[in-house]
Amino acid sequence: MNLNGVLLLNKPRGMTSHDCVMKLRRSLGTKKVGHTGTLDPDVDGVLPICVGSATKLVQFLTAETKEYIGEVTIGFSTTTEDASGEEVDRQLVNETFSQADVEAVLTSMLGTSIQIPPMYSAVKVNGKKLYEYARAGEKVERPQREATIYELELLGEITHIDGCVTFKFRVRGSKGIFIRTVAVTIGERLGYPAHMSDLTRVASGNFKLEDCVTLEQVEAGEFELLSTTEALSHFPSVRVDHWVEKLIRNGVKLRPEQVIPPMKEEGLFVTYNQGSEPLAIYQWDGDKEVYVSIRGLW
Repeated sequence: MNLNGVLLLNKPRGMTSHDCVMKLRRSLGTKKVGHTGTLDPDVDGVLPICVGSATKLVQFLTAETKEYIGEVTIGFSTTTEDASGEEVDRQLVNETFSQADVEAVLTSMLGTSIQIPPMYSAVKVNGKKLYEYARAGEKVERPQREATIYELELLGEITHIDGCVTFKFRVRGSKGIFIRTVAVTIGERLGYPAHMSDLTRVASGNFKLEDCVTLEQVEAGEFELLSTTEALSHFPSVRVDHWVEKLIRNGVKLRPEQVIPPMKEEGLFVTYNQGSEPLAIYQWDGDKEVYVSIRGLW
């Protein structure tokens, strides 16, 4: 069976993204399988998987925005900033948080800020992942990076029990945002240690959880792959004539008059031939005033 396309997987908990890739290689009978962004083992939800020739798309399907449904537990922190870690600091929550209290904190966190990634994360420092330093008991300075929270809202009730407070939230943020750190920050702004106690990714770019399939469904053959055209439908596009198609297939830079309509805004766009076949992903180079091929798709 010759499979090429993008599989929208609902990644289960208890497996790494790499575990899922290895299982799918066996289930689909091909080695050409790659995921588009790591999800922690304790997190489930949307994980786009590229299969066959669609593995060329991996770098382009790492969405700039992602959406999650999470839960924060306020009252104690952990080594990993989530429920799998060892308890670090516990402080009895001896006050009642109202909906207004929580919503005020969530609103205050909107926008761009500097995040420091958790020690138990795959961020690399000097070629080594942070969690490798953490497991070895080594300390290392963690890199700071910008993260943007576009939406952050309270979901459901605020529960006070056994000296802790828990509530669910929905967050839509930029690429690379750590939701564990978001949960910890919520606790800090309410005056207590906290950790992320539950997390599901419900959207990665235009890919939604309701469109995903499980590993069990894949094994049963109950799935469909998105074509390259469908997977790239959110990108701007342009159709070229057969003469320009020949240039594109040779990776040639294109002059402005060869791309109609002009695509001079920042960002990537997809070129298609007259038969609606995706040819390549291009980008405008303002300095040289040409279109540059980023990746061939044939």
